[in-house]
Amino acid sequence: MTHLIANWIANWTKSLTVLVAAIALVPAAQGQTVPRGADGRPDFSGFWQVISAAAWNIQDHHADFDVPAGQGVVEGNEIPYQPWALAQKQENSENRETLDPNRQCYLPGVPRIMYMPFPFQIVQSATHTAVLFEYVHAIRHIFMDGTPHPEGHIPWWMGDSRGHWEDDTLVVDVTHFNDRTWFDQAGNFHSDALHLVERYSFLDGNTIKYEVTVEDPEVFTRPWTMSLLFYRRQDENFRLLEYECHSFDDLFQAIE
Repeated sequence: MTHLIANWIANWTKSLTVLVAAIALVPAAQGQTVPRGADGRPDFSGFWQVISAAAWNIQDHHADFDVPAGQGVVEGNEIPYQPWALAQKQENSENRETLDPNRQCYLPGVPRIMYMPFPFQIVQSATHTAVLFEYVHAIRHIFMDGTPHPEGHIPWWMGDSRGHWEDDTLVVDVTHFNDRTWFDQAGNFHSDALHLVERYSFLDGNTIKYEVTVEDPEVFTRPWTMSLLFYRRQDENFRLLEYECHSFDDLFQAIE
C-alpha cells in the first residue's frame, strides 16, 4: 500500500509539473508575436497603461498620505542634480501641495504624462504616431516623416517630438520645452533646456519597454535614464474615458 501511494504521489507531482510548465509557456508563446504594420515595422497601436508609482516619485520611496510606495524607475536611483538644483528640488518637495504644476491642471509634460496612472492610446502610421491620453484629453504628435525640429526655441508644454526607427526600436527625440512641468509629484524638475531621447521596444506583443534619457545641462551634471513598462489593456470593449482636472483654486471656489 505504501508503495502504491508513493507511486501515486510521484505521478501526480510529475503531472502537476507538466501542467504548470504548459501554463507558463502559453503567455510566452502568445507574446512572441510582435504586431507589425504594412511597412513591416512594429505596430504599437492599442491601449496601454503603466503599473508604477513613478507619477508620485520616480525614485524609490515609501508610502505616505495619498502616495503609494514604489520602486524607482531611475537608473541607479540617482538623479545627478547640480548643487543649487538639488536645493530647489528639496524646496519643491516640501511645498509640493501648492507648487506641483499638476495641482493647477497644467499639462504634465513629457515624460511625466507617459507614466501618469491613466490609460493612453497609440495610433500609428508610417509618417505619424499620435498618443491620446485619458488624462485631461492630452495629445502627443510624433512626426515620423524625417522633418527636423523647428528652428529657434519654442516653449511648449509637451515639447516637439521627431521619431525614427533603429531596427525594431522607435526612437523619439523631444525638445522645445518650457520650464513649468515636473517629472513627478516629489518635486523633481527641469529647465527649458530639457532634451529627451525616448526608446520604445516590444518585450512581447502585449508589453512595451519604455526608456527615456534626460539631458538638461542647466540643472543636471550629466544625462540620466529612466525605464519602465507599458502594458496593453485587453479588457473587452476598452476605450478612453474622461478625466477632467480641477485645480485647488476651483475646488476652493466651489466650497465657498
